[in-house]
This record gives sequence, structure tokens and C-alpha cells, in this order.
Amino acid sequence: MLGLAIAACGNPQTTPGPASEAPATAVSPATPGPSPDTESRQPTVLPSPSPEANEEQPGEPDTPKTVAPLYRMNKVYRIVPIDEQATNAKVVLLTFDDGPKEETLLAQILDTLDRHNAKAIFFVNGYRVKAKPELLKMIDERGQVIGNHAYDHINLSKEPEESIRRQIEDVQQLVQDATGKTPAFFRPPFGASNEYVRQVARDNGLLFMTWSNGSLDWDLGKVADKPQAVIDNVMKQLHPGSNILMHELQWTADALDRLLTQLENEGYTFVDPNTIERETASD
Repeated sequence: MLGLAIAACGNPQTTPGPASEAPATAVSPATPGPSPDTESRQPTVLPSPSPEANEEQPGEPDTPKTVAPLYRMNKVYRIVPIDEQATNAKVVLLTFDDGPKEETLLAQILDTLDRHNAKAIFFVNGYRVKAKPELLKMIDERGQVIGNHAYDHINLSKEPEESIRRQIEDVQQLVQDATGKTPAFFRPPFGASNEYVRQVARDNGLLFMTWSNGSLDWDLGKVADKPQAVIDNVMKQLHPGSNILMHELQWTADALDRLLTQLENEGYTFVDPNTIERETASD
């Protein structure tokens, strides 16, 4: 019964991707996961002075100024410094898929992130947002970043174009309605995509990504109720710029504090998703 309750993001076996796009990791995103359950950003801105530095314009709002990004994502979905001389390369990106699910579980994850002064991307499914919009607001109000994980947890590469666009754009609208913000990051369920999926993501200003470090927390045979197994899987694949795939699952929440502490002990810091360039990945 537990397996039916989890919508994991491992690529289905029937959905091969181009070799050049597969994350360089000890555990490929092609690792199959259980079937999904049946429940059916703009960049951070700071104010800038008025156009005329010495002449304020009464009654006119300040023009927003985009903060220069510090990191970019490369073609194997690793997070790398834009300026290697000025920015720390020993970072990881924390991500959580398939929510928002349940308040107590989500609060546990958010509390742990706060203790470590860490930001993460929560890739949400539209049907879950529609069911529990208050949990989406909770993520936003706690200062975390919301990403788009399609409306349903389905293989988009097998969907017709109209369905693909609806699956992505409906989530953009739901998040906008609930938080006043639109997601800037997109991860397809199972990591499965095609060129049209990528095009719709681009059309909506979304940075497409899968992952480069899979926690395997969705693999019930290996990690269910085994938080240490989640930690071990991440640490075995650890590399500078690790884009770590996790899920809103109890054993992952139970592992998170120890995992983040171990990463810190290895000299890693947690990249703020708001500092990642939104342009198409390169290199």
C-alpha cells in the first residue's frame, strides 16, 4: 500500500533520453521508481534609485533592479559558479519533488532547512496545489522557492502537445494565484521530456532541469523507513554542484538534519536558487 502512495521521479524504463542530456551521476535518473499515486520566478529584485540620481521623481515607484546571478546550471544539471574566481564552487542545490503533501511533514522539512539557513526548490504538482493551496503558501511564506513539476505526475514525453502545455501552464497559474509569483524552475515528472516539453518551459520563462544526484528516497525496497540509506545514497554521489533530488517523504524528512550536517562537515554550502541564472544551460 505504501508504494501506491508515492509519486517518485525516477525516469520510467520506457523513456530513454539523449545521452548528452543524462546527468553525470553514479545513479542515473533512469532508475525506475514506483508508479505515481492516483490523486488526482522571476529573479529576485531589489529597488534601484530613480533614473536621475540627484533628482527624485515624486509619486513614481522605484524601478526594480535585477540581482546579478552567481551560479548557472550546466548541461548535466550541475550548479557551477559564473565567476569561478569569486564564487564558491563547493555547493549543493537541495530540491524536493511531488508536494505539497501534508502539513506536519512539510513543516518538519522547512524547520530543518531553517536550522541550516538553507534554501531549496519545492517542485510541486498542480493537483496537490489545488487540493492544499495553504501548504503552497506555507512554502512561500517560509522563504523557500517553488518550482513547477507539472499538474499531474505523468510522463509528459508521451502526451500530445496540447496536454503538455496545459500541464505546465496550469501550474504556473495556480502558483501565481496562490502566492503572487510564478515559478522560475521546471522539472518534468520522472525526468521524462522531449523538445516540445522544453520549448513550453522556455516559453514560460522556466529553467528546465532534472538532477545530478539522486537520493533514491523513492526506492521503497532500499530506503523505506531507513533515513541513513537516504544519506548514504546522496553522499556516495556527492560532487561540487550536486543537484540533489529528494521527495516529501517521512524518511527523507527524518534524514535531512543529519544529511545537511554531514554536507556542512564536508565543506559544502547550500546554494540559494534565487542566485541561479535563468538562461538555458550550457557547457
